Amino acid sequence: MGFVVLHMEKAHGSDSGTTAHIERFIIPKNADPTRTHLNRRLIEYPDGVKDRSAAIQRRLEEAGLTRKIGSNQVRAIRINVSGTHEDMKRIEEEGRLDEWCADNLKYFADTFGKENIVAAHLHRDEETPHIHVTLVPIVKGERKRRKREEQTKKRYRKKPTDTVRLCADDIMTRLKLKSYQDTYAEAMAKYGLQRGIDGSKARHKSTQQYYRDIQKLSDDLKAEVVDLQQQKETAREELRRAKKEIQTEKLKGAATVAAANIAESVGSLFGSNKVKALERANTALHREVADHEETIEALQDRIQNMQADHSRQMADMQQKHIKEMQTKDTEHKKEVSQLTTLLNKTLKWFPQIKGMLNLEMLCFAVGFNQEQTAVLMMGKPIEYSGKLYSEEYKRNFMAKEVTAKVFSDKGKFILTIDLQPIGDWFKVQFEKLKQRIYQPISPKKKDRGMII
Repeated sequence: MGFVVLHMEKAHGSDSGTTAHIERFIIPKNADPTRTHLNRRLIEYPDGVKDRSAAIQRRLEEAGLTRKIGSNQVRAIRINVSGTHEDMKRIEEEGRLDEWCADNLKYFADTFGKENIVAAHLHRDEETPHIHVTLVPIVKGERKRRKREEQTKKRYRKKPTDTVRLCADDIMTRLKLKSYQDTYAEAMAKYGLQRGIDGSKARHKSTQQYYRDIQKLSDDLKAEVVDLQQQKETAREELRRAKKEIQTEKLKGAATVAAANIAESVGSLFGSNKVKALERANTALHREVADHEETIEALQDRIQNMQADHSRQMADMQQKHIKEMQTKDTEHKKEVSQLTTLLNKTLKWFPQIKGMLNLEMLCFAVGFNQEQTAVLMMGKPIEYSGKLYSEEYKRNFMAKEVTAKVFSDKGKFILTIDLQPIGDWFKVQFEKLKQRIYQPISPKKKDRGMII
């Protein structure tokens, strides 16, 4: 039997960074881009609300708060729920993931009030399916007073106990957090999940902390490599200096000591504590350089292995994505083929449909809108005044208080204007237009008058 996961933490400000992660405005490194389309928004936003941050702000505006919200005040509580990896995969494979999501929404609505749960997102593109729930901590009741305020409370008018307030501390007390763990485990028991060990020191690691740890490990490795390389160069420099110093001491001894004492001086020189110390230091430096070189080689091997693992994972992801795209393409082609077959059968069994579709396109081309076309397609007449376009004459003709209607004649559909087929009506209108254009203008006769 696996364990439930219920993690709650406070969020300040608009919490836009977490919104970008949850809404997948950016794809995190621990998510599989080929599965992001499986993520779901479990609570639809109201009209005018585009994302989680806007939903938080809308709830605060509509809650009826009387106190001004402070800049550092907690405006939302992030809730992350899931279960043991193996159990969540089992729930997913059994087809109970939708039921699990619905039970989670019901639990949080019953516990904190449905109006305070402003967002919920199911993520299936990470290793374990989980839900991000956003709670706006709107509570009712009188806030906790300090001891000094209690002592002087007679000096002030007591506020109503049903005042609406924004207070995350009231929701996240130690006793209530423990109670949530108990009641949530009871709600999830039907899925084979149970409460974690009470008092366990195990702590949830946030996505941000996960990225910080990865980055810190990488930075530490780079710093360690640089430090070892510097130590290697320092050791080599000290070795060169020691050799030079030994050679200088030999030359000084040979130049300043008399010929009679050369053998004794040379023997004394090689037997001196300084030379022996330098020789020991030289040996130690050689050994330290060798150790550092081995360490550097081990770190370089480790970095190469990490790079190879990363390249292999990317190649696997790309291959998986290609396979999924090929599967989707095959399914799409199959669906198109089925629809094409169905359409051909429909046209074969009901040949008049093709004529109706052509008639619909004619109505739109002439100038009737969608509502008017729908009335005409049902065989009902409409009264119309306005422009009608003729494709044959490439121009609009003005129609004034005409009656348009569709008639059916032996399976053929005819659009008429004032009981005339529309083609004949356009022809009449064009002839009238020609007569107006080419009508001869007779000259006026001059009145010459009469002489009496």
